[in-house]
Amino acid sequence: MKLTLTSVGAALLAAALNLPAQAQQRPQIETKKVDGTDNVYIFRNGNHQAMFIVTKAGVIATDPVAYGRPNGGQQYVDEIKKVTDKPIKFLVYSHVHFDHIAGGKAFKDAGARIIAHKNATARLKAVQDPHTPLPDESVGNKKVINLGGTTLELLYLGPNHSDSTLVMRLPKEKIIFVVDTIPVGSFPGRGMIDFYPLETEAFMQKVIAMDWERMIPGHPAPNGRLGTKDDVKAALTLLQEASGEVKKLAREGKCWDTVEKEFKMEKYASMPGYANGLPLVARRYCGLWGRGS
Repeated sequence: MKLTLTSVGAALLAAALNLPAQAQQRPQIETKKVDGTDNVYIFRNGNHQAMFIVTKAGVIATDPVAYGRPNGGQQYVDEIKKVTDKPIKFLVYSHVHFDHIAGGKAFKDAGARIIAHKNATARLKAVQDPHTPLPDESVGNKKVINLGGTTLELLYLGPNHSDSTLVMRLPKEKIIFVVDTIPVGSFPGRGMIDFYPLETEAFMQKVIAMDWERMIPGHPAPNGRLGTKDDVKAALTLLQEASGEVKKLAREGKCWDTVEKEFKMEKYASMPGYANGLPLVARRYCGLWGRGS
């Protein structure tokens, strides 16, 4: 007999079978307040998430995360309105990639001022994506937003997953928001396409040296947990190990085909994304050590 489960039935079955939380079906759109804070929230749309902060004078939002979901930006605005009637004052783009920053029109319509790193602005002007409004303000290495008693630092620490990534730090709450460069509990994957390998190691060292305790990642971690400095150190170690091994193989003349077929990192095989991400990691480091770029 063929059985069809509703989402509710599937969730009940998963609970009854004691399956892990991530095995239970999650809604497409979800908003949660960060534990231990009064005003910091995580908005999730599928496998992408963003941070927003509610202050006495208005809301600071990040990343519309609406790429491929035409109503995603409006759904995010609607979720914010469920939390507060304060106006949305700012929208901060984490970096230039559309899967995170497309969908900003709803925020512009709500009166938000869009801020991005200057490299993101230059790229957006060149590619003219119809779903991604141009920033109203471009920043360099640092900008501080003070709104309604909340301080948010926007920090550019050099190239990494992109050449336009802003690390966003809430100094009082000791929380940072970092998108894509530092996966939490999962193996690197598609983001390796235009990744800056050596510069990313320096970037991670700078992030580790900063004063913070919890990290909100741009993609949910297993079980939805937040990242720690140990997660950043682990991600750095993984990249350094991959880089060192591919460097040796490249100098034996094995890049690209042989490395992409034979390269393994068995100690990470149980990590989510390992099978799909491994050839992408190999390819990017062959680009570095096999071609010099």
